[in-house]
Amino acid sequence: MTIELSLATLDDISTKAAIPAYERANLRAGIVHFGVGNFHRAHQAVYLDDLFGLGHDHDWAIIGAGVLPSDEAMREKLASQDYLTTVVEQDNNRTAARVTAPMIGYLKPGETRSIINQLTDPHIRIVSLTITEGGYFIDPATGVFNPAHPAMVADGQNPGEPKTVFGFIVAGLKQRASLNIPPFTVMSCDNIPGNGHVTQAAVVGLARLSDPGFATWIENNVAFPNGMVDRITPATGAREIGIVADEFGIADQWPVFCEEFKQWVLEDNFPQGRPALEEVGVTFVEDVAPYEHMKIRILNGGHAAIAYPAALLDIHFVHEAMEEPLIRDFLAKLEKEEIIPIIPPVPNTDLNDYFTLIETRFSNPKIGDTIPRLAQDGSNRQPKFILPSTADRLAKGLDITGLALVSALWCRYFAGTSDSGKAIVFNDANADRLHEAAMKAKDDPAAFLALGDIFGDVARSEIFRKSFSYALKTLWEKGTRQTLTLYLGGQLAA
Repeated sequence: MTIELSLATLDDISTKAAIPAYERANLRAGIVHFGVGNFHRAHQAVYLDDLFGLGHDHDWAIIGAGVLPSDEAMREKLASQDYLTTVVEQDNNRTAARVTAPMIGYLKPGETRSIINQLTDPHIRIVSLTITEGGYFIDPATGVFNPAHPAMVADGQNPGEPKTVFGFIVAGLKQRASLNIPPFTVMSCDNIPGNGHVTQAAVVGLARLSDPGFATWIENNVAFPNGMVDRITPATGAREIGIVADEFGIADQWPVFCEEFKQWVLEDNFPQGRPALEEVGVTFVEDVAPYEHMKIRILNGGHAAIAYPAALLDIHFVHEAMEEPLIRDFLAKLEKEEIIPIIPPVPNTDLNDYFTLIETRFSNPKIGDTIPRLAQDGSNRQPKFILPSTADRLAKGLDITGLALVSALWCRYFAGTSDSGKAIVFNDANADRLHEAAMKAKDDPAAFLALGDIFGDVARSEIFRKSFSYALKTLWEKGTRQTLTLYLGGQLAA
């Protein structure tokens, strides 16, 4: 028998899972969060739940917000269970469930005035975001904000009726300024190098389209701290909902599964104050760059590296990919020979030990992370997670055979079938364009590298073009398994 998740049933659920060690009724909102997905609920919300459980900072609860149709589906499900979430943490030797309660409301997408008014509330001192790597309206090849994007043009022309997260942030800041209310801090929690700088560029760039003077005011008065976030959090489906019901007896419409490990490194730049997150494990530093560089290149780059060979070999789960010796050895060789050597030192961190931890995390069979999740949105992830390492090595005159192979595997993946002929289902906003280019690249590899908004200057390198072309030709002629074997034996050099 399952128990419907709600505030009224927490006592009954306490025999099956940990419940909040605080009274939800005593919380007051201090944060509006855009993008209430699985990662936010497994990461930022868990840290706040821990902090509230210590009896501290109960005026920093979360109000959710969103602008997409999928946000409304999430809002309805969470509202039906009093904004509670069952978080299932899974390690190799441990599985535990907890109910978290730091969210006290969720603004309805489409109710523009309500969202702007909430952003204007003086008690809201932080606006945070998890809107995915592709949600920042930046040119993938240059990392520069693109003011010509249709969504930005539309919000620039109608600043009082925003349709995007950044439009709402600008509108909220403007209304606060008109009422002499200090600006909130804008905190990105997405996996983007310099995510605070990227967010500032989007907010200021959008404001400049309608009010250049106010854009300058934002630059001078609003804080955008950089941060590095980390926790592997797969998507929720019928499998996860069923496990929560069968193993913990909880009927949760959208539970979250995640690994036990989590990390958050933040620049301490919060002029209007912040919750004391250092008490629950968040690391505050002056410069996040070394940490995010390490994480994005080694972990996110590692995910991108194994996603496409695994998909081409019809492997579904990440831990199964790590059980395949060719993929595990490919990842290790790539990381140790091409990625890790060009990462600057990180305070109090051994990069080889960090990679060993990553291997362990990727190999966790309980987490249920999938290759399709890792393979999605490559047009935004490759330019952030793989190509920067390629560019750095090219600039130093270093070998890029493995990194070029990663790009070739991505291209081969977008031809649309695995090595066995199984159809691949794409999940990328640019899927049609990528597929067309990948099919042309079978005969002319330069056709894929002609995607200049993705490859940028890297594609102009004759060394890269030659290595990419040779790797792609080998993938088509010999298949993924033999190509990986050749790379591991040092026989893939063009």
